[in-house]
Amino acid sequence: MKSKIPFYYHIVLFFLLLLTYIFWDIGLNNREVKFVLQSIYLGITPAYLLAVFIIYILNFYLFCNWFLNKKKLLFYILTIPVSLLLFTAVRYFLEEVVLYSITGMHNYYEEAREITYYIKDNFFFGLPAVILSALTFLFWQFQTAQHQNQELLLENKKAEFQMLKAQVSPHFLFNTLNSFYSQLVLKEDEMADDILVLSDLLRYVITETDKDEAILSKEIQFIQNYIHLQKKRFEDQLFLDFTIEGNYSNEKLISSALVHFVENVFKHGKLNDEKEKALISIKITNGFLEILTFNYNVSGENYSSTGIGFENLTKRLEYMYKDQFILEKTEENNTFKTYLKIPLKK
Repeated sequence: MKSKIPFYYHIVLFFLLLLTYIFWDIGLNNREVKFVLQSIYLGITPAYLLAVFIIYILNFYLFCNWFLNKKKLLFYILTIPVSLLLFTAVRYFLEEVVLYSITGMHNYYEEAREITYYIKDNFFFGLPAVILSALTFLFWQFQTAQHQNQELLLENKKAEFQMLKAQVSPHFLFNTLNSFYSQLVLKEDEMADDILVLSDLLRYVITETDKDEAILSKEIQFIQNYIHLQKKRFEDQLFLDFTIEGNYSNEKLISSALVHFVENVFKHGKLNDEKEKALISIKITNGFLEILTFNYNVSGENYSSTGIGFENLTKRLEYMYKDQFILEKTEENNTFKTYLKIPLKK
């Protein structure tokens, strides 16, 4: 994984290092401010920090990228003495050659400038550059890996979302075809109108349910067509109160969610008893949609353990709306009640 850290980050780090060095030199070493400022003016401290910065950059973009990036820790450790020797050489060049040619002053006295002593005295002064660059590289590598993991997680969520939707649409389609088959056997004279309604249903399933969002008006029309076909199936024995309140047109919502609620009322609900009516209520107000369903369960039905269920629906809602939705279900005394509230998009 190659680091993409912007170069100006290193520049900012260099100036922070310079300020840290100044305050450390004044505070911990009890050196006079005048002396510290004089050394800065003469270029000795900046030259040292510039040497640190050069080795920092060299180690970051060369040795870290060659070895730490490929998890070759042993090879990287072997490069540390090379970096420290390079630091010694760079510092000598900046302070004893460049600065001397400008100011006429040496940072080291003559005997200390002897090569063996100079290397020995400066060898570990470059260690902060090596450590800092390695830690920066590892930190940025970690951040990059975290970002890539988040992107991968998002892609997995999208794939899971599409797979969950693919489970819903065929499930509904086969239920509808079964209901229509029962109607055809008994009443062929009403076939034409019902074929038109079924055609609209199938067209919606094929063209709309593969999308992340649906137009609210189309979703409600789909539900109305669905209930129309179910009335054919139940003849005069369908006891269901279906209401829609509020104005709607081109608002958008998660696709197939409303169909899930309506379909499960018909699949698991007791709908042929006038004393135990089912309820489907849709309300649109203040930019929100609410759907409430209530039904008595068919004997022996356990809604929670059958069908696609709330688990898949909850995952889809969490993906689309995060924490901006309310989803509730209540199963008691042989009745089942659901409630969903979601924001609508313009």
